[in-house]
Amino acid sequence: MIKKASYTLFATVAIVVLLVAAYAGLAEDKVDPRSAPPPKPPFTDYRYEKPGTVRKITTGDLPRPYATASATNGPTVIDRPGNALPQAPPGFKVELFTTGLDTPRKIITAPNGDIFVVESHGGDVKVFRGISAEGKPQQKETFATGLNQPYGLAFYPPGPDPQYLYVGDTDAVLRFAYHNRDLKASSKPEHIADLPPGGGHWTRDVAFSQDGKLMWVGVGSSSNVDDPDTHPEEKERADILVMSPDGSNRRIYAYGIRNAGGGLGVDPKTGELWCSVNERDALGDNLVPDYITHVQEGGFYGWPYYYMGGNQDPRLKGKHPELKDKTIVPDVLLQAHNASLEITFYEGKQFPEEYQGDIFSSQHGSWNRSVRNGYEVIRVPLHQTGRASGEYEDFLTGFVTPKGEVWGRPVGVTVAPDGSLLVTDDGSNSIWRVSYIGK
Repeated sequence: MIKKASYTLFATVAIVVLLVAAYAGLAEDKVDPRSAPPPKPPFTDYRYEKPGTVRKITTGDLPRPYATASATNGPTVIDRPGNALPQAPPGFKVELFTTGLDTPRKIITAPNGDIFVVESHGGDVKVFRGISAEGKPQQKETFATGLNQPYGLAFYPPGPDPQYLYVGDTDAVLRFAYHNRDLKASSKPEHIADLPPGGGHWTRDVAFSQDGKLMWVGVGSSSNVDDPDTHPEEKERADILVMSPDGSNRRIYAYGIRNAGGGLGVDPKTGELWCSVNERDALGDNLVPDYITHVQEGGFYGWPYYYMGGNQDPRLKGKHPELKDKTIVPDVLLQAHNASLEITFYEGKQFPEEYQGDIFSSQHGSWNRSVRNGYEVIRVPLHQTGRASGEYEDFLTGFVTPKGEVWGRPVGVTVAPDGSLLVTDDGSNSIWRVSYIGK
């Protein structure tokens, strides 16, 4: 049975998580950002995030575990101040595309140009059609309702004429019959595969290989660093699963990935799978970096025993030494606790040529940091080669006030048919549109 998500459940889970964190010894280190010292590069916080700023973190930059206290500093989201807008690099214009949504998260563009968005708390999938001269949607419809914390969205088969819309609920992969220009589901969804349910990371992203033979599903861990050897609830979690589009031939594609359930993507030029990952907490302000990386089949990425190569998590000292040298260093290390979510590859024609093929990713924002970071959209240059060289760039910032109050939290990002960028924000329950107008 398909169950509708409850906001009360979400709130209860959030409270429980914070209480568990507190009892685990996390410090209540809410620093006044107006008097806090500046961060030491390459690390940063929201005060120094600025569109166009290029950053690069390497494994040599990582501090020791517990070099700083582990803070509990979750955001209390305020109403957007009347004069507040996200900030983009020179030459770009930011507009409010639409607002009044219910937790808009994953957003994708259909082959015919319609924009599909999940409202995870409400259990809905919305559709927006057309962009007016004022930068607003021309039509809005509800495609499907009654889903159970939906997040992932993907059309199948890949190409201009899909037959299905796949949805990653928190406990299952479903698919709706779909044809170009459908604004409402014509029938109930078909159940394709059960997914591990339960607490912790609840998002389940879905992506398909270019030949349509493989379906990848990102499933996050149910915990911070629970040892899967002794915690059966971690079975098939902290993994990227792969299966046939009908749910058969299921196996683990890559593992030791704490949470890729918020961001899977396939490079349209190379066909490689990429992911955006939330790493573990409670080791200090600048550990462990979140990351964006291409995914190696059979690859081990460290969780929960190691991180960023052979760096051992002190909470599981001595466990699985045979995995130390197998731990892959990701392509792009981000600020720790950024909460990196959806990724998209820029294929539009509106932005300057140097943006072609680059990755844009939403950073939902920290809770486990004394001064906030994240709360932005970043750009990862691939240099028209399909390969990252470790750096990333602040692209869309300004979702936090100088006092540290949060009014916006980016989640999803997609390229609209006109080449502009659309960004969901579940803090202000809005979608932002970023267009290039020239310098």
